[in-house]
Amino acid sequence: MKHGSKIAGRRLVYAATGISALGGLLFGYDIGVISGAILFIKKDFLLSSALEEVVVSSVLLGSLAGAAVGGVLADRLGRRKLLIVTALVFGAGAVGAALAAGTAWLVVARVVAGAAIGVASFVSPLYISEIAPVEIRGKLVSINQVALTSPRWLLGRGHTNEARTVLKRIRVPGRVEGELTEIRGGLAQQKGRWSELFSPLLRPAMIVGVGLAVAQQITGINTVIYYAPTILKFAGLSSASVAILASVGVGVVNLVLTLVAMQLIDRVGRRPLLLASLGGMALSLFALGLAFSLPQLASHLGLFAVTGLMAYVGCFAVGLGPVFWLLLSEIYPLRIRGRAMSVATVVNWSANLLVASSFLTLTRLLGKAYTFWSYAAVSTGAWIFAFFFVPETKGRSLEEIEAHWRAGKHARDF
Repeated sequence: MKHGSKIAGRRLVYAATGISALGGLLFGYDIGVISGAILFIKKDFLLSSALEEVVVSSVLLGSLAGAAVGGVLADRLGRRKLLIVTALVFGAGAVGAALAAGTAWLVVARVVAGAAIGVASFVSPLYISEIAPVEIRGKLVSINQVALTSPRWLLGRGHTNEARTVLKRIRVPGRVEGELTEIRGGLAQQKGRWSELFSPLLRPAMIVGVGLAVAQQITGINTVIYYAPTILKFAGLSSASVAILASVGVGVVNLVLTLVAMQLIDRVGRRPLLLASLGGMALSLFALGLAFSLPQLASHLGLFAVTGLMAYVGCFAVGLGPVFWLLLSEIYPLRIRGRAMSVATVVNWSANLLVASSFLTLTRLLGKAYTFWSYAAVSTGAWIFAFFFVPETKGRSLEEIEAHWRAGKHARDF
C-alpha cells in the first residue's frame, strides 16, 4: 500500500508539473519571440537602433513591475490563484501585441505581457519547490511550472487539515506527519517581515540570491535570446530567414541541454553544474569575440558565430539557467520566501533590462569583439562568486536549509 501511495503521489506531482509546463512555454515564447520578429518589425515600423532597443526591452519594464508586486501577492493569494491570474494577463498581452498598429501600442502590449512574465518567473519554481520530494526537487523545479496548491503555504495560513490532505496525495503516508512537524518548526521561528530579509542571519542567503540574479543576466544570455538573428546577421548571414533558422538551432540546443540538466541536477548537484556552466560560458564568449576580431576568419564567420552561440547557450542551459531559479526557490525561509524571491527577481529583471537595452549601443561603442569579451570577463567574475558563496543544497529539505542559515553557518558549510 505504501508503494502504491508513493507511486500515486509521484504521478500527481508529475502530472501537475507536465500540464503547467505549458506556462513555461508561454514564458519562453513571450521572452524570445521578439528575436526573430524584430528583424521585420524594425522595417515595418521604421525603427531606429534606439527604438529597436525600446521595443525589445519594453517587456522587461512590465517584468520589473510584476516581480515587484508578485512576492506580496504570492503570500496573500496563494501560488495557485496567482498563476491563474498570470495566465490571463499573458493572454491579454499576446492579443494586444498581435493587434498592434504602431510602435506605442506594441510597447504597451509587451509591458502587459512582461508583468505576467515577472510574476511567473519566480512563482512557478517557488510553487514546485514547496511540493516536490527532496530527491527530485531539482528536476521538477527545472521544468519551471506547476499547478497544485502548495502545502507549505496552506500551513503558513493556518489551514492544517488542507495542508495534510495535499501532503497525503503527494507523499508516502508515513512521511506526512513528520513533514508537517518540520514545516511547523520552521514557521514558528519566523515573523515574515520585510526587515527580516536584511537581518544578519539571512544576509548570506540574500547575497547568494541577488548575486546569482545579477550574474544570470549580465553574463549576456538575453543578448542571445533577444538578438540572436541580429548577431548572426552581424556575422554575415545576409538573409533574415537564414539568420532566424540558425537561431532556431540555437534554441534547440537550449532545449536539449535544459533536459540534460534536469537529469543531472539531483545527481551531480547544483554547484558542480553551476561552476561548469559559468566556465564554459566564459570560454564560449571569449571564442566568439575572437571570431569577430580576426579578419582571416571573415569567410567563415557565420559558422563560427553559430557554433559559438550554440556552445554558449548550451553551457547556460545546463547550469546557470535552471540552477539559479532552483536555488532561489530553496534558500529562503518559508514565511518570507515570496518576498525574498520577489526581491531577487526584481534585481534579475533589472539586470535583464540593462543588458537588453544596451547591447546594440555596446556593439557600436566597443565593437562586437570587445562586447563579447566584456561578457566573458563578467562570466569569469560570476564563476569566482559562485565558487566562494553558493551553497550545495542537493538532498536537503527546505527546512534543513533554513535551519542552516539560522545557525549562522557559511554557505560553503552545507
